[in-house]
Amino acid sequence: MAFQIKDDLFDYNTEAVIGKPIGIDIKERKMTLPLIFALSKSSWWEKRKIINIVKNQNDNPKKVAEVIQFVKNSGGIEYATEIMNKYMNQANSILDTFPSSPYKQSLQQLVKYTIERDK
Repeated sequence: MAFQIKDDLFDYNTEAVIGKPIGIDIKERKMTLPLIFALSKSSWWEKRKIINIVKNQNDNPKKVAEVIQFVKNSGGIEYATEIMNKYMNQANSILDTFPSSPYKQSLQQLVKYTIERDK
């Protein structure tokens, strides 16, 4: 779950940071956690407007940028980051119940990589 949320967050980053175009999920009409949260906090009119863009105007770069800005302004990035960190903490809590071993260490490193990766 944390890996997927991190992947969702990349869609709202800048292309220079991740090395791939932003807004891909929006262009593919995917409803990601940051967008779902932003929509849940918006007015009925704003929600309809954004959903219309995602469904019908997702090939227009200016409209995609509008959706990205909407998500950023609505706290979607912060919310998704918080949820991602909760999953990380849950995974680490479970791993803490196991005795030390190279396997446990590898899994801990994998959890850390999932959250800290930049591509």
